[in-house]
Amino acid sequence: MGKGGNQGDGAPEREAPLPTFRWEEIQQHNLRSDQWLVIDRRVYDVTRWSRRHPGGHRVLRHYAGEDATDAFRAFHPDLSFVRKFMKPLLVGELAPEEPSQDRGKSSQITEDFRALRKAAEDMNLFKSNHLFFLLLLAHIIAMESLAWFTVFYFGNGWIPTVITAFVLATSQAQAGWLQHDYGHLSVYKKSMWNHIVHKFIIGHLKGASANWWNHRHFQHHAKPNIFHKDPDVNMLHVFVLGERQPVEYGKKKLKYLPYNHQHEYFFLIGPPLLIPMYFQYQIIMTMIVRKDWVDLAWAFSYYARFFLTYIPFYGVLGTILFLNFIRFLESHWFVWVTQMNHIVMEIDREPYRDWLSSQLAATCNVEQSFFNDWFSGHLNFQIEHHLFPTMPRHNFHKVAPLVRSLCAKHGIQYQEKPLLRALQDIVWSLKKSGDLWLDAYLHK
Repeated sequence: MGKGGNQGDGAPEREAPLPTFRWEEIQQHNLRSDQWLVIDRRVYDVTRWSRRHPGGHRVLRHYAGEDATDAFRAFHPDLSFVRKFMKPLLVGELAPEEPSQDRGKSSQITEDFRALRKAAEDMNLFKSNHLFFLLLLAHIIAMESLAWFTVFYFGNGWIPTVITAFVLATSQAQAGWLQHDYGHLSVYKKSMWNHIVHKFIIGHLKGASANWWNHRHFQHHAKPNIFHKDPDVNMLHVFVLGERQPVEYGKKKLKYLPYNHQHEYFFLIGPPLLIPMYFQYQIIMTMIVRKDWVDLAWAFSYYARFFLTYIPFYGVLGTILFLNFIRFLESHWFVWVTQMNHIVMEIDREPYRDWLSSQLAATCNVEQSFFNDWFSGHLNFQIEHHLFPTMPRHNFHKVAPLVRSLCAKHGIQYQEKPLLRALQDIVWSLKKSGDLWLDAYLHK
């Protein structure tokens, strides 16, 4: 019979063929009110669903009009579970003659990277050692206990207070690295358990918001060092970064601050103030504005515990000052570690690269050692972490040789440097950008 013939009772109905689209049309759907993206050659309209996305709506918008396959795989450890939510969003597929990659992105690099990821999965490098993370949590709780005992036993004099502050700043920094692991769903197989422990660590141990962190940090991972997409390079006119932005500011005669001295005033307003001033205020206001009462309750439990613990020794005002001194110390630690891998790298507008190339352009590594691993929460392996954000950090050193080999094959620079040089390069990169601004400001 012909195609229109009777198929007989009980014959399964054939699914209607999906509409096909060319990249030229898909790329037009990149507006806030109209967002399509491509995953495994299938086209999804995520416009209405984006507000419900657990990682925040902005991270989806950053990939609107693009192939998001590798980003999708990088952020979601349980793909079969996530795909259930995607079925109603499916609107079509790429036309057969269309390449899988948009805008001329390298199909060979993409194919080789996916093969590398499959090799890492076969090596069980995405499997977590629960004892490792339990010991990390235990040493944080031990430092919290030691801090209280120091003041309880030795009193509230200057020396015990300063020692206690440094111990608590260390525990806060380590809790920051640990919440990062759970936020990336890299510890438990079930996402729900990662979310629960994440809220406990970032909320009860740090007084911050899991949702605030998710929505901010996933944007950074999706488009690292891309202006208007990565919030970590939004410096509110305080600093100019990279090579393009300083020249643009200089040509437009923009001088919110003397940027040729930014490598000097960085020491005054960067590391000292980020957490105690900017982050602390932004986190609390975000929870209130978004009516995120669950995260607010977790954060309140931290402040209640802290004040109940230390008011008997320092009084209300003294405890407030003590808390902000701890934040001041932690802020230095956080800023130097997080900026040594990124601010020294390429910072520019969207270049539309494949996943491997985009992450390597924006990240670099710091040499491995027991101290460097602990001090940075294994973010000295920033390259591997950005390529595989759901991989448990204790496995980064195992996948690193594979990444180096792939980079060498395709001529992609894999940067690794000593810790002290990495810290020095932060200041050097700020000075370089400041000099570019001054030259453009004076002569163009």
